[in-house]
Amino acid sequence: MKYDFNTIIDRQGKDAVAVDIIDQLPVKIKEGFSVIPMWVADMNFATVSTIQEAVIKRTQHPTFGYFFPREAYYDAIIQWQKSRNEVEGLTKEEISYENGVLGCVVSSVNAFTSPGEAVLIHAPTYIGFTHCLEDNGRKIILSHLKQDDEGTWRMDYEDMNKKIKENNIHCVVFCSPHNPCGRVWEKEELEAAMKVYAENECVVISDEIWSDLTLRGYRHIPTQSISEDAKNRTIAIYAPSKTFNLAGLIGSYHIIYNKMLRDRVRKYAASTHYNHMNVLSMYALIGAYEEAGYEWLEELKEVLTANVEYAYNYICEHFKGVTLAKPEGTYMLYLDCSKWCETHNKSLETLLHKGMSYGVLWQDGRPFNRPDTIRMNVALPMSLLKEGMKRLDQFVFNAC
Repeated sequence: MKYDFNTIIDRQGKDAVAVDIIDQLPVKIKEGFSVIPMWVADMNFATVSTIQEAVIKRTQHPTFGYFFPREAYYDAIIQWQKSRNEVEGLTKEEISYENGVLGCVVSSVNAFTSPGEAVLIHAPTYIGFTHCLEDNGRKIILSHLKQDDEGTWRMDYEDMNKKIKENNIHCVVFCSPHNPCGRVWEKEELEAAMKVYAENECVVISDEIWSDLTLRGYRHIPTQSISEDAKNRTIAIYAPSKTFNLAGLIGSYHIIYNKMLRDRVRKYAASTHYNHMNVLSMYALIGAYEEAGYEWLEELKEVLTANVEYAYNYICEHFKGVTLAKPEGTYMLYLDCSKWCETHNKSLETLLHKGMSYGVLWQDGRPFNRPDTIRMNVALPMSLLKEGMKRLDQFVFNAC
C-alpha cells in the first residue's frame, strides 16, 4: 500500500477524547496493559497528508479575518459527489455549510416541527440523534429495525407507516449508511422507505456522513437519487470528518435541492449566529478532496474491510453467546451480548468494566436503544485490533 495504516500513533496528550477519557473510566486499567481505543467513532490512522499541507500552507499567511468560502470549496464538493456518488448537476447554490451533522439535524427539525411534535427514527439509534432531538423538545418515536434469517438488519415499512400515522409525524431522521448497524441500504430498500415518507408527507433528514466508508462489495446510494420526489423532500447531510478523521476541525455540509426546504433550513442555521465556517476547516476539506484523498480512501476501505472481517470472524468463533451482523459500511461493530450475560449471570456493566480494566475501551451500546449491546470501533492498526481481541478472549469473554 502507498499509505501507512500500520503505525501505532500515540494520541495521549494530543487532544484525543478516544484516549484522554482514561481518568473518567469507571474502573482503573490494570498495570501493564496499554490503552486500545475502540469506542468513539474516530480512526486511529494518520489522515492523508494533503490535508495537513493545505492547512499548514494557509497558516503561513499571518491574517485570519472574516472570509467567504472559496469557489474551490464548492468545486471540490461537487466533484467529490460526482465521482463518489454519481451525482450529476449539483450546483453551488444547493450546497450549504454546517458546523456539524447534528447541528443541521437541529436546524432542520426546528424548521419543520415545533417543540412537542414527534419525529420518527430507527432503532438501534445513533445516540447523537437522541440527544439533539430530546434537547430540542421533540418526541422521539422509534421504528425498530428487524433482523432477517441471515441476521441482516431490515427496515419494517409497515411499522414505520403505522407509527407515522398514529403520531401525525411529518419529519423523519434517516441514517444511510446506518450507524450503529452498518447497513448500506439497497436501492429497493430506499425506494420502499421513501414511498412511506412520501405517502405521509414527511420531510426527510438524511445523515449520510458514513457514505464514503462502504466496505468491499457495497456502494452508497444517495437518498436523493431514488426519485424526483426523494430529491425534493430530502435534506442530505455529508462531511469529510468521518472519512478523513477531521471531527476536531468541525465542518460538514448539506445538499438541498428544494428551494423551500433550503431557505427554511438556512434561516434556522443562521439564527444561531454561530454556524460559520472555520477557514482552516475549509482548507482541510479542499485538501481532503484532492487526488491523493481519493487514493487514500480506496486504501482505507480495504483496510477497514480486512479489519471488519477479522473482528467479525474472531467474535463469531471465540465469543460464545455474542452475536452480531457483519457491517457493510462504517467501521463500527454492534455486539449483542444478551445470551452471554444470561449464561454467565453477569450484567452488561460487569462485562464492559472487565474489558476496560484490561485496556480495551469500548462503548455501552444500550443508549443506542438496544439492550445488552456494545458498540466497538475497529478503525485501528491490525496489530492493535488483534491485541484487543486477544485480551477480550483471554481476560473477558472466556475468563469465567
